[in-house]
Amino acid sequence: MISNELKSQIQGAYTRFLEAKSLKPRYGQRLMIAEVAKVLGDIDTDEEGHRSGEPAVVAVEAGTGTGKTVAYSLAAIPTAKAAGKRLVIATATVALQEQIVYKDLPDLMRNSGLNFSFALAKGRGRYMCLSKLDMLLQEGHAQTATAQLFEEEGFKIEVDEASQKLFTSMIEKLAGNKWDGDRDSWPQALEDQDWARLTTDHSQCTNRHCPNFGQCAFYKAREGMSKVDVIVTNHDMVLADLALGGGAVLPDPRDTLYVFDEGHHLPDKAIGHFAHYTRLRSTADWLEQTAKNLTKLLAQHPLPGDLGRLLEQVPELAKEIKAQQQFMFSACEQIADFKVGEEPEGRERPRHRFVGGLIPDHLREMGTELKKGFSRLTDLFTRLTEILKDGMDGEVNIGITSNQAEEWYPLFGSLLSRAQGNWELWTAFTVEDPEDNPPMARWLTLAESGSLFDIEVNASPILAAEMLRRNLWNVAYGALVTSATLTALGTFDRFRMRAGLPKKAVTAVVPSPFHHADAGVLRVPDLKADPRDAMAHTAAIIRDLPGLVEGSRGTLVLFSSRKQMQDVFDGLERDWRKQVFIQGNLSKQETLNKHKARVDGGDSSVLFGLASFAEGVDLPGAYCEHVVIAKIPFSVPDDPVEAALAEWIEARGGNPFMEISVPDASLKLVQACGRLLRTEQDRGTITLLDRRLVTQRYGKAILNALPPFRREIS
Repeated sequence: MISNELKSQIQGAYTRFLEAKSLKPRYGQRLMIAEVAKVLGDIDTDEEGHRSGEPAVVAVEAGTGTGKTVAYSLAAIPTAKAAGKRLVIATATVALQEQIVYKDLPDLMRNSGLNFSFALAKGRGRYMCLSKLDMLLQEGHAQTATAQLFEEEGFKIEVDEASQKLFTSMIEKLAGNKWDGDRDSWPQALEDQDWARLTTDHSQCTNRHCPNFGQCAFYKAREGMSKVDVIVTNHDMVLADLALGGGAVLPDPRDTLYVFDEGHHLPDKAIGHFAHYTRLRSTADWLEQTAKNLTKLLAQHPLPGDLGRLLEQVPELAKEIKAQQQFMFSACEQIADFKVGEEPEGRERPRHRFVGGLIPDHLREMGTELKKGFSRLTDLFTRLTEILKDGMDGEVNIGITSNQAEEWYPLFGSLLSRAQGNWELWTAFTVEDPEDNPPMARWLTLAESGSLFDIEVNASPILAAEMLRRNLWNVAYGALVTSATLTALGTFDRFRMRAGLPKKAVTAVVPSPFHHADAGVLRVPDLKADPRDAMAHTAAIIRDLPGLVEGSRGTLVLFSSRKQMQDVFDGLERDWRKQVFIQGNLSKQETLNKHKARVDGGDSSVLFGLASFAEGVDLPGAYCEHVVIAKIPFSVPDDPVEAALAEWIEARGGNPFMEISVPDASLKLVQACGRLLRTEQDRGTITLLDRRLVTQRYGKAILNALPPFRREIS
């Protein structure tokens, strides 16, 4: 049982918060606080303070307007502090991360009487590397000799005038304490390719050996993290930390309470973290380049001892693997039978998926040879980077100066991470899948590589359930997953399957404060066109859309395919089109800003958008009085991971359409409908232009899972 002391601390903080802000308690919010406190406040521990019982996991679906952040923070912060644990709040989007750090937590601190410290944790890639900036500004005078050997690795040192200006102003702002080296706090937008030259990754960082370690923006930010009660970060950072065994960048999972906000994204993010790919032609080129560069390096520096002995082995091994890569390329080319230049309009790149994840024996044999080769290469580069690390310390004489070791280390670090990436891919590509578990999805994709074509080899898990169970739920002290959409068709089954929630995980749905039946109407008109007949359906939308949205100031029209969105736009009368903003012409934020400005100016405005506009877009009041949804958002069946999952379910006697397609579509539709009501004052209409909702049995199940708006079905 949760202790009375903790219970009264949480209740007191909630009462103070409501009084300070003159708010009334919300039923759903109170319920959520109670659910979270009950599970996370009652965890059995051993003498070392680690959880000793079953995994403590709670999943709460809380509709828009519940005030989720306040609810889970009020319950989890005192609970974590009482248990002597750290709280890690992870979101799926930068927007929510920033809202929590700059708005929600400061607000809670001011008004609840809770005393806690918090910090934002970002990956290394968000911070500028001072050593790289120095090198770019000196145009690498001292360092070019070695770096030029490794141009291909991204160590190209050519700085044009505009970049020179940018880099100089960065150094000046850093020196004057007017910038902290964080990409997100730089006043202007930075191009990705400019930023990529300024940042580093784990494999290239010389850490404490770096002459700029004392001023390093990333390590300064990390230092602050070790002392705070609450760390706000993103799903990717948590998953990357867990993939390294946990406790590498964030606190040890056994001493951490996790909150995953926007938690419906977690399973897909996890799959992405454990997926691997390589490009055959470009890897072969890289191997050849590496062999040449290191042969040159050896000619310039006669190296004694282990360093020289290990280095001498690389060119020969790289050439050997390159020959195997070429055999693999020919074999894949034969199997996939790609027609080069057949980039079909509006479709993904051509692919060849291995049914059931099963690859032919001769490919498996070649892949196993490549795995062995890259394993040896990874081993050599690992030992070389370890020797260079010793050399940087200056305590062991490795045959080159400590400065030179420091200059070489990032170069060999990048070689190591590329060799390792290839080793991981070939391991996943050739491994025997365990019998009762879902297999890996394995496929080939046609990729462009300059004027030549390349073949990309992919291997990905089809469910993240097992990885999340092993790396997260079973090791964490406790965890909460929350989102406005965790259930599909009224149950948690879909999320349980995809996220591998422990059997004993507690699930709850807390109600939204919105009175849907008073605030909105859900219409299903009869367009006299079946959405499965794309041409007829598109023509019917073109005919009826202007009449349907008349009288609304702000309208959001959501499409499942870019082709239909463009065809509808092209088919509308030119004058009517003038009020439409179509996704893709400008950035998402600019499109939304222009739409808002038009509504603010008293004109009607219509937004045409795809899936990314159906979630996480906040258009309160007049900005969105009408949501039109062209059709039930069934996924296109050509995603190789989803196709492999469907195949696996079918092989086990299941029905992939009812078990995957329908629940997924239901979830997306609920998210799309969530764009209408953003505050308790909002009113409006949702129009669904897909009669399958009323004519098909599955359609009725999808319809009944939607928020309880008043219905008008013609």
